[in-house]
Amino acid sequence: MTTSVPPVTPVPPLLNPRLIALAHYAARGILEHVLARHGLTFQQSVTLRLAAVAEGPVERQHLVDGVVDSLKIEAAEADAVVDELIASGALSPQQPSRIRITDAGRQLYETTSAETAPLSARVYDGIPEEELAVAGRVLSLITERANRELAALT
Repeated sequence: MTTSVPPVTPVPPLLNPRLIALAHYAARGILEHVLARHGLTFQQSVTLRLAAVAEGPVERQHLVDGVVDSLKIEAAEADAVVDELIASGALSPQQPSRIRITDAGRQLYETTSAETAPLSARVYDGIPEEELAVAGRVLSLITERANRELAALT
């Protein structure tokens, strides 16, 4: 006698640090592939974005602080990334301590953004908006709490 066993519906994994990390590094891998074609590092792209979305020149320290906050790196490392972008011509120092994005830097930012947009669209394609909203709320809460914990450690 043969008995049939009903198929088991897989249970989706609960959100956890490993899943977040895997998603982050998969998406970052896509971005880094695009950035490499343009001679940019991930750290440089984060810095360039902060300068690109600013409304005009920004205080260098504000830019460095934004990179430190985004990437959780030391200020000296973020400062070195700003120097790299200045040396490449993507950023330009302004007096006394301000930085502005150059036309070449803006073009680089727009080009890499345009190249990654369709890749990101395919990654998110078919995920219902409600689920994206829930994921956004949960990840924002996790980020807020992790930032608070990190601040308490330092």
